Parts: sequence; C-alpha cells; structure tokens
Amino acid sequence: MTDSPGGSASWSTQGAGRVNGSSRLNRRTFFKAAGVTGTALLGASALAACGGSSVSPNTLRVAIAGEPDQLDPQKSSSYFTFEVLENVFDTLVEPDENLQMQPSLAESWEVSPDARQWTFLLRPGVTFHNGDPLTAADVEFSFRRILDEELSNAWKLEAIESITALDDRRVQFTVREPTPNLLTNIGGFKGLAIVNRRNVESGEIATKPVGTGPFSFVSRSPGASIVLKANPDYWGGPPAIDGVNYSFISQGTTAVSALRSGEIDWTDAIPAQQLNILSRDDTLEVGTVTANDYWYITMNFDAKPFEDTRVRQAVAYAIDRPSIAQVVGYGTATPNELAIPSTSPWFAPYDRYTAGLDRAQAVDKAKDLLRQAGIRSMDMRLMVTTEYPETVTAAQVIASNLSDVGIAVKIEQLDFGAWLDRQAAGDFDALLLGWLGNIDPDDFYYAQHHSAGTSNAQKYSNPQVDALLDRGRTELDVETRKGIYADAAGRIADDVSYLYLYNPSATQAFSKELHGYTVRSDKAVRFRSARLERG
Repeated sequence: MTDSPGGSASWSTQGAGRVNGSSRLNRRTFFKAAGVTGTALLGASALAACGGSSVSPNTLRVAIAGEPDQLDPQKSSSYFTFEVLENVFDTLVEPDENLQMQPSLAESWEVSPDARQWTFLLRPGVTFHNGDPLTAADVEFSFRRILDEELSNAWKLEAIESITALDDRRVQFTVREPTPNLLTNIGGFKGLAIVNRRNVESGEIATKPVGTGPFSFVSRSPGASIVLKANPDYWGGPPAIDGVNYSFISQGTTAVSALRSGEIDWTDAIPAQQLNILSRDDTLEVGTVTANDYWYITMNFDAKPFEDTRVRQAVAYAIDRPSIAQVVGYGTATPNELAIPSTSPWFAPYDRYTAGLDRAQAVDKAKDLLRQAGIRSMDMRLMVTTEYPETVTAAQVIASNLSDVGIAVKIEQLDFGAWLDRQAAGDFDALLLGWLGNIDPDDFYYAQHHSAGTSNAQKYSNPQVDALLDRGRTELDVETRKGIYADAAGRIADDVSYLYLYNPSATQAFSKELHGYTVRSDKAVRFRSARLERG
C-alpha cells in the first residue's frame, strides 16, 4: 500500500503473487460450481425448516440441491453458495438477463481514450447490512483481497495493474493493456462480490456475512437451512417478499414432491426425467433455457496415441452427440461442436464432425482416420467421477459409440478427490467434465486452450490459437473480436483440444404464486424482484 497524490490509497499488483496456475484449482472450481458436493442431506429436516408454521406467508421457500460450503463469497467456489449469497451481496457491475453488463453498485463508469483507465462512480447512500456506508475504499479492499490472497477468481483480474480509491465514490482501475472484457471479469458474481472490511477482518464473514444486497443473512442450520430477510434499505428498493428460506434437499424426487405438495415454492433440484410430470402440473411453472455451460471430453496430448490429431478426430467423428444429449438431458440438452451455445451473441457455427454425415458415414470416417494413423484397434481410459452421475451416464454412451470404430473404452469411475489428483498429474487418456459461469468468449477458451492457460490439463499448444486468443483479449471492436474467437474456436475444434458434446439447460420449477422471477442462462438465482400472490 502506498500513498497516491491527493492522499487516497492506491494498490498495485506489480510484484504481487499470482493466481495458482495449476489446472487442479480450476477444475475444482468448475465442479464445485456445477452444484454437486456429494453431501447427502436429509430432506425431512430441510423441509421442516422450510415449511414450518413460524414462516411468514410472504416468505419465499426455496429448495436447492446441496448446502453452501461456506458463507464467504470471495472464497467459495460452490454453486450452492452463490445461489444463496447472490441475494446477500452485490458486485460493481452485473449481467442482465441477456448477459449484457449493467450498473450495479457502480451507477456509471468512464474509460480513458487509451482504454487503460476505468473510473467507476458508486451509487450514493448505499449501506452494508451492518450500517456501514459503502465507499470506494471497500471496492479497493475487496479486489485487493482477491488478488493478495490468490482467491479462486484472481485469474480474472490479472490484467489489472492498480486499483485506486480516488475519493469516497470514485474508484479507478488501471489495466496493462486495453481489456474489452474487464466488465465481465469484475461483474460475474462468482467470487467477485464487494465485501465489508469490518466483516472480513473480524472473521465473521464466514458465519455471519454482511453485504449490500436485497436480503440480509439471519441464520444457518447446518445440514438443513439458511434464512434471509428482506433489506428495507436496499439501494434498488426494498424487496416485495419478507425473506427467503433455503432448504437443502439432495434428492431431486424429494424436492419435486415438496414443490407439488406446496411445501416449497421454488427448486432447481429437478431430475430431468421428471420434467414432463412437472410441466403437466397446472399449479407450477417450469422454466428451461439453454445455459452458457458446456460439457466435453478432452484427450491427453502427452499420452499415445492421442498426440496424433487423426486419432482425436476419429474419436470426434465417432461420438454421437445427439444420443448423449438425449440420455443425459432427456431432451433439454443441445448438442454442440463448439463451447458457446447458439443463444449467445458470441456463437459461431461449426459442424465439421456431423455435416452431411449419417451415423454409418461418421463411423466410416472415424475408421479411415484410425487406419491412416496405423491403428486398427486401441484402448482408451475415460476418467469420470461418481460425484457427477451425468458423467458416468454420458461415458456409457461414449463407450458404446467408440466400440463401433474399434476403440475399447475402460470407464474409470473415481471419487472426486482421486479424479482431481489424476487430472492434475496428467494421469489420464481422456476425461469428461464441463464448465459453467461463462459470459465473455475469453471465459470459454483462454484458460482451457492457450499454451499458458491455467486449465490446459490436456497440454494443447497451437501458436496460431495462442495469437488469436491474445488478440481477443485486447481487441475493442466487437465484430472484429467475434471473428477472432470464431477463428480460434474452429481451430480448437479442428485440433480436438476439447471434443465438445452439448450445452445443458438451466431448469427450474416454481409455484404460479411466485411472480417477477426469471430463469437465466447464466444460472444466476436472483429473488430481488420476486413477489408472492398466495391464493
């Protein structure tokens, strides 16, 4: 910390520690964010906490599929945590329903002509739940903490050279080079909330978090529930509901039964095979949108024969994506040969592995590529984790697909810890997993496919792709940037750095008594505008 002209504090990342470059950290981040922790939670106690007689009729009763791992929004990488804390904390800016960045705690911002300085003006009169006023110093402290402690999203801030609180309402970010995705990097909620310094330094953020959001934390019953109450002083206006009671129900059938019986009002713990039942219930709404998540296979470039592009391409031709999407998503998943879904403004068409080919022709193409590589038959170890049943289900279809071209798949079902260890050590032929939390195209491709990417576990390296991904990080013209990422994505798919499978859906069901709520493609769960009209 140094003193800047005018007496305000400034902070520089130069010489500071960087985010851990291991892919293990990022995979752990993904899978925790995907929403499964392996915790077996008792539905009965959760429902009792959620539907007890002491709950106000104007309180929203919510069931999520697992318990938050902690209550510090900057340290957690659990999707369950974010489902709760997104309603307690705010970010400087935030994506709207179309994933366009909008003002949040910052009411406006200015960018210097050279695009290296971003100055944000905070809303006046915003207070934390403990009564402390929000100032630019809180913003500086929040981002400094993420970078100093190398928290899970520090990699998103690596372009930042310094952060300076100019006065109580203005904070200035200086970046090393033009950074067109700065807003998405600082505004995606996961891990980037603005925190209260007193709450952090007391250590109470882990048990009694204090934010600026529409709801404030009341209590937590481990293994059962979390209770929030409406913040009457919320800068966006007080919520129309009295609060939100979250229960933790790991069994989707239990959550669905509770919803249909009226014990809860909202849930995303929905087995895909029950969607038809829910959609026929005239007391419920079912919201399904294509998510910005994607699932894929990657093969180890350091393991023979997967270093041969022809072998990886053979696997890509042999995989039947529609069958995998149907089996895993029961019609809600969308097959895709790239990462970005067709609903995104960054979508680029690509169909190399399916265009004009029926199943028999795709199999013949795969066999021909294997023959060119000198292979008639081969083995593949496909690593999945039992904590994510969809990976096991998809792997079974993949094994059947690849047997058609002479590839014998051994499905290795590991607990998550062993899976992470093997992935980090590069001890795999192929693995199956996914990514969520993507908004900007850089989120979809850089960390995973740049030679220096922190999540490039497959050891992919293509100088042309590196150059394109580097350009995409600094190109300010949107259309030019779209072309750059379309080019990079096509090359990545041609090389089969990732073999993309499908984009899943974000699916939630709720009572028709709930109004003002929207299912979002980024899976953000926001109840600030919700209202209840009980019959």
